[in-house]
Amino acid sequence: MNRTVLDEAIAVKVSARELASPTQIAAVLDRLATEISAVFSERCPVLLAVMRGGMFTAAELARRLDWPFEIDYVHLSRYGSALEGGAVEWIVRPSAGLRGRDVLIIDDILDRGQTLAELNVAIEQIKPASVSSAVLVEKRLRAPIDRPAADFVGLQVEDAYLFGCGMDYRGFWRGLPALYAVDRS
Repeated sequence: MNRTVLDEAIAVKVSARELASPTQIAAVLDRLATEISAVFSERCPVLLAVMRGGMFTAAELARRLDWPFEIDYVHLSRYGSALEGGAVEWIVRPSAGLRGRDVLIIDDILDRGQTLAELNVAIEQIKPASVSSAVLVEKRLRAPIDRPAADFVGLQVEDAYLFGCGMDYRGFWRGLPALYAVDRS
Protein backbone atom coordinates (compact mmCIF):
# COMPACT_ATOMS: atom_id res chain seq x y z
CA MET A 1 0.00 0.00 0.00
CA ASN A 2 1.23 3.43 -0.92
CA ARG A 3 0.98 5.63 2.18
CA THR A 4 0.81 8.83 0.11
CA VAL A 5 -2.24 7.54 -1.80
CA LEU A 6 -3.88 6.44 1.46
CA ASP A 7 -3.28 9.84 3.04
CA GLU A 8 -4.71 11.51 -0.08
CA ALA A 9 -7.80 9.28 0.06
CA ILE A 10 -8.35 10.14 3.72
CA ALA A 11 -8.03 13.88 2.98
CA VAL A 12 -10.46 13.57 0.07
CA LYS A 13 -13.03 11.84 2.29
CA VAL A 14 -12.76 14.58 4.92
CA SER A 15 -13.37 17.35 2.38
CA ALA A 16 -15.97 15.55 0.24
CA ARG A 17 -19.59 16.66 -0.14
CA GLU A 18 -22.28 14.14 0.68
CA LEU A 19 -24.71 13.92 -2.26
CA ALA A 20 -26.97 11.21 -0.87
CA SER A 21 -27.21 9.86 2.68
CA PRO A 22 -27.44 6.16 3.53
CA THR A 23 -31.19 6.61 4.10
CA GLN A 24 -31.62 8.25 0.69
CA ILE A 25 -29.57 5.50 -1.00
CA ALA A 26 -31.70 2.81 0.69
CA ALA A 27 -34.87 4.51 -0.60
CA VAL A 28 -33.40 4.67 -4.12
CA LEU A 29 -32.54 0.96 -3.97
CA ASP A 30 -36.06 0.14 -2.72
CA ARG A 31 -37.56 2.06 -5.66
CA LEU A 32 -35.21 0.41 -8.16
CA ALA A 33 -36.10 -3.04 -6.80
CA THR A 34 -39.80 -2.27 -7.23
CA GLU A 35 -39.30 -1.07 -10.81
CA ILE A 36 -37.14 -4.08 -11.69
CA SER A 37 -39.63 -6.47 -10.07
CA ALA A 38 -42.45 -5.10 -12.21
CA VAL A 39 -40.52 -6.15 -15.32
CA PHE A 40 -38.60 -9.28 -14.29
CA SER A 41 -40.42 -11.07 -11.45
CA GLU A 42 -41.93 -13.68 -13.81
CA ARG A 43 -38.86 -14.07 -16.07
CA CYS A 44 -36.09 -15.60 -13.89
CA PRO A 45 -33.38 -13.31 -15.27
CA VAL A 46 -29.63 -13.39 -14.78
CA LEU A 47 -28.50 -10.41 -12.71
CA LEU A 48 -25.09 -9.57 -14.18
CA ALA A 49 -22.98 -7.61 -11.71
CA VAL A 50 -20.23 -5.44 -13.17
CA MET A 51 -17.16 -5.79 -10.99
CA ARG A 52 -16.01 -4.12 -8.86
CA GLY A 53 -18.38 -1.29 -8.12
CA GLY A 54 -21.52 -2.91 -9.49
CA MET A 55 -21.25 -5.79 -7.03
CA PHE A 56 -22.37 -3.46 -4.25
CA THR A 57 -25.48 -2.35 -6.15
CA ALA A 58 -26.19 -5.92 -7.30
CA ALA A 59 -25.98 -7.27 -3.75
CA GLU A 60 -28.23 -4.54 -2.36
CA LEU A 61 -30.80 -5.05 -5.11
CA ALA A 62 -30.69 -8.85 -4.80
CA ARG A 63 -31.59 -8.56 -1.10
CA ARG A 64 -34.71 -6.64 -2.11
CA LEU A 65 -35.96 -9.09 -4.77
CA ASP A 66 -38.22 -11.92 -3.60
CA TRP A 67 -38.54 -13.85 -6.85
CA PRO A 68 -36.25 -16.33 -8.66
CA PHE A 69 -33.14 -15.04 -10.41
CA GLU A 70 -29.57 -16.14 -10.95
CA ILE A 71 -26.45 -14.06 -10.46
CA ASP A 72 -23.35 -13.89 -12.64
CA TYR A 73 -20.65 -11.29 -13.10
CA VAL A 74 -18.32 -9.67 -15.56
CA HIS A 75 -15.21 -7.73 -14.78
CA LEU A 76 -14.10 -4.86 -16.94
CA SER A 77 -12.66 -1.53 -15.98
CA ARG A 78 -11.77 1.85 -17.38
CA TYR A 79 -10.26 3.32 -14.23
CA GLY A 80 -8.32 0.77 -12.19
CA SER A 81 -7.00 2.99 -9.41
CA ALA A 82 -6.59 6.01 -11.71
CA LEU A 83 -8.67 9.16 -11.46
CA GLU A 84 -9.38 9.33 -15.21
CA GLY A 85 -10.95 6.62 -17.34
CA GLY A 86 -8.99 5.01 -20.15
CA ALA A 87 -9.64 2.18 -22.55
CA VAL A 88 -11.91 -0.64 -21.41
CA GLU A 89 -9.90 -3.55 -20.03
CA TRP A 90 -11.61 -6.97 -19.90
CA ILE A 91 -10.78 -9.23 -16.98
CA VAL A 92 -13.79 -11.61 -17.03
CA ARG A 93 -15.99 -11.68 -20.15
CA PRO A 94 -19.70 -12.62 -20.22
CA SER A 95 -20.37 -16.34 -20.00
CA ALA A 96 -21.95 -18.41 -22.76
CA GLY A 97 -24.59 -19.32 -20.14
CA LEU A 98 -26.32 -16.02 -20.94
CA ARG A 99 -27.49 -17.38 -24.30
CA GLY A 100 -31.29 -17.31 -24.50
CA ARG A 101 -31.63 -15.68 -21.07
CA ASP A 102 -33.05 -12.36 -19.94
CA VAL A 103 -30.02 -10.44 -18.67
CA LEU A 104 -30.09 -7.46 -16.32
CA ILE A 105 -26.71 -5.71 -16.18
CA ILE A 106 -26.23 -4.04 -12.80
CA ASP A 107 -23.58 -1.39 -12.31
CA ASP A 108 -22.87 1.38 -9.85
CA ILE A 109 -22.64 4.29 -12.29
CA LEU A 110 -23.34 5.38 -15.84
CA ASP A 111 -20.74 7.99 -16.67
CA ARG A 112 -19.52 8.36 -20.26
CA GLY A 113 -21.09 5.01 -21.20
CA GLN A 114 -18.05 3.24 -22.67
CA THR A 115 -18.25 0.34 -20.23
CA LEU A 116 -21.96 -0.22 -20.83
CA ALA A 117 -21.55 0.08 -24.61
CA GLU A 118 -18.69 -2.45 -24.63
CA LEU A 119 -20.64 -4.79 -22.38
CA ASN A 120 -23.78 -4.57 -24.53
CA VAL A 121 -21.77 -5.56 -27.63
CA ALA A 122 -20.16 -8.52 -25.84
CA ILE A 123 -23.47 -9.80 -24.46
CA GLU A 124 -25.35 -9.40 -27.76
CA GLN A 125 -22.76 -11.69 -29.40
CA ILE A 126 -23.90 -14.45 -27.01
CA LYS A 127 -27.51 -14.03 -28.19
CA PRO A 128 -29.48 -13.50 -24.96
CA ALA A 129 -33.28 -13.32 -24.97
CA SER A 130 -33.03 -9.71 -23.80
CA VAL A 131 -30.55 -7.28 -22.26
CA SER A 132 -31.47 -4.48 -19.86
CA SER A 133 -29.37 -2.40 -17.52
CA ALA A 134 -29.73 -0.85 -14.09
CA VAL A 135 -27.42 1.69 -12.48
CA LEU A 136 -27.50 3.21 -9.05
CA VAL A 137 -26.20 6.57 -10.34
CA GLU A 138 -26.31 8.32 -13.69
CA LYS A 139 -24.18 11.41 -14.14
CA ARG A 140 -25.70 14.50 -15.72
CA LEU A 141 -22.77 15.30 -17.97
CA ARG A 142 -21.69 18.90 -18.50
CA ALA A 143 -21.38 18.35 -22.25
CA PRO A 144 -23.93 16.00 -23.81
CA ILE A 145 -22.47 12.92 -25.50
CA ASP A 146 -23.93 9.93 -27.26
CA ARG A 147 -24.01 7.19 -24.65
CA PRO A 148 -26.20 4.14 -24.06
CA ALA A 149 -29.15 4.68 -21.76
CA ALA A 150 -29.75 2.60 -18.66
CA ASP A 151 -33.22 1.08 -18.41
CA PHE A 152 -33.39 1.58 -14.65
CA VAL A 153 -31.72 4.58 -12.99
CA GLY A 154 -31.54 5.15 -9.25
CA LEU A 155 -30.55 8.80 -9.13
CA GLN A 156 -29.04 11.42 -11.37
CA VAL A 157 -26.21 13.50 -10.00
CA GLU A 158 -23.87 16.25 -11.08
CA ASP A 159 -20.81 15.57 -13.22
CA ALA A 160 -18.28 15.16 -10.42
CA TYR A 161 -15.83 12.53 -9.26
CA LEU A 162 -17.92 10.27 -6.99
CA PHE A 163 -17.18 7.68 -4.35
CA GLY A 164 -19.12 5.47 -1.96
CA CYS A 165 -21.90 2.99 -2.82
CA GLY A 166 -19.47 0.88 -4.85
CA MET A 167 -17.57 3.78 -6.43
CA ASP A 168 -14.03 4.38 -5.26
CA TYR A 169 -11.39 7.00 -4.89
CA ARG A 170 -8.07 5.37 -5.86
CA GLY A 171 -9.37 2.01 -4.66
CA PHE A 172 -10.73 3.28 -1.33
CA TRP A 173 -14.21 4.09 0.03
CA ARG A 174 -16.33 1.67 -2.10
CA GLY A 175 -18.08 0.35 1.00
CA LEU A 176 -19.40 3.68 2.25
CA PRO A 177 -23.21 3.61 2.45
CA ALA A 178 -23.54 7.26 1.34
CA LEU A 179 -22.60 8.85 -1.98
CA TYR A 180 -19.94 11.57 -2.03
CA ALA A 181 -18.50 14.04 -4.54
CA VAL A 182 -14.85 15.02 -4.43
CA ASP A 183 -14.42 18.67 -3.58
CA ARG A 184 -12.29 20.08 -6.42
CA SER A 185 -11.93 23.59 -4.93
